[in-house]
Amino acid sequence: MPRYETKGKRGHKACQIRAFGFPGDMVKLVLLHKADSIYDDEPDRVYDFPRAYLKAVEEGVGDWAIYYEPVKAGRRGYFAAAKIQQVIEKPGFEGRYLALIAPGSYLPFDQNVPRLSKGSPWEAALTDPDGLPKKGGAQQLAVRRLPEAEFTSIIRRGLPANLETIEATRYDPARQGIDDPIIPFERPVVERLTSRPYRDVAFRRKVREAYDYRCAMSGLRLRNGGGRPEVNAAHIRPVERQGSDSVRNGLALSGTLHWMFDRGLLSVADDWSILISRNKVPAEVSDRLLGPTGKLLMPNNQQDWPHPANLKWHREYVYGQIELDDPVPWS
Repeated sequence: MPRYETKGKRGHKACQIRAFGFPGDMVKLVLLHKADSIYDDEPDRVYDFPRAYLKAVEEGVGDWAIYYEPVKAGRRGYFAAAKIQQVIEKPGFEGRYLALIAPGSYLPFDQNVPRLSKGSPWEAALTDPDGLPKKGGAQQLAVRRLPEAEFTSIIRRGLPANLETIEATRYDPARQGIDDPIIPFERPVVERLTSRPYRDVAFRRKVREAYDYRCAMSGLRLRNGGGRPEVNAAHIRPVERQGSDSVRNGLALSGTLHWMFDRGLLSVADDWSILISRNKVPAEVSDRLLGPTGKLLMPNNQQDWPHPANLKWHREYVYGQIELDDPVPWS
């Protein structure tokens, strides 16, 4: 993924990039995103937009935005949230700007939020007096200001307050027949976006679902006696090293393969071939653990495929770089 530096040594500007702050009160935004757009959007890293939206995006610096997929682009509706860290001019493109996303802030919704709620848009700006959607106009805007109440309503729908409880009791037969329902703690919406335990659960659910609960390297779909999937969600680039919680920064892996991937014993090439650190992993171990094709098992939806830049980062900074001090799981 591209990196955009705003300053060189001793504070001098590099590449003639102009950085923008926010002029006053921050506002929340809706950002339209299409996977096949002419703009260089990477939702968990950067949002590319023309000058017409500069003022609105400047107002959103330091605050949260919700990503929205327009009708002609797909079915997702509102599908993720992220925090805008900074706005800069796009190098080499007159009249184009980049909203840089705060590292670690991007979070896909547990369930995509449909464009309409009971027949009416979530956004008042898109709603006619009769409650029906407006035609054209505001619907076509790539950047829209979003009132706090509407932001809260969309987040509540996409990221349930009790997501951790939902996941903890999902495969627990002992908890499913309880007569008295558990009253969920109403976690504030911003806390849902910033809580590491909550984000871990949201990331795990999305990654495992994308891979249909199969290990991406072995191809096995294993479940325990209660039906719980025995597959982890691994970050390709760790969060603590500016990795995101995007599905494209995740792999569904079995426990042992997750351990090996995190320690650089395994990685993935540009052609999706699984790379093995042969001086550390015996052939009989890799042959037993990995699928017969020697390639990564990909999600059905190409939008969920691992981002090549994340895999490149893993190959350069993790694969073969870590000295093993702890016992290997196959010994």
